[in-house]
Amino acid sequence: MMMRRILVLACFAVVADAWPARADAIDGQWCLGSSHFEISGPNIRTPGGNQITGNYDRHGFTYVVPASEEGAGTQIVMVLLNEETVRLTRGTSPPETWKRCRPTS
Repeated sequence: MMMRRILVLACFAVVADAWPARADAIDGQWCLGSSHFEISGPNIRTPGGNQITGNYDRHGFTYVVPASEEGAGTQIVMVLLNEETVRLTRGTSPPETWKRCRPTS
């Protein structure tokens, strides 16, 4: 009986490990055309390349564009729509749809 439990748990571990991991969080790299940003908790590398902090929530992020970037002073609001899509709004501009960046080989 004990051996059977170990075998079942081992099989479950193999299947679970093979399943792609998906995090239901805004953390990660996001792309739109040639622009990209990366969120890690309250830290963001902006599309302009600045490392700053913002207001982090597992499903959202806000920050103010730094002085050295186009649109300086504009508030950026991001909302995670699903695991692969973020809606980004710059001030009063229409929303943009950003996708998770895909690794290149």
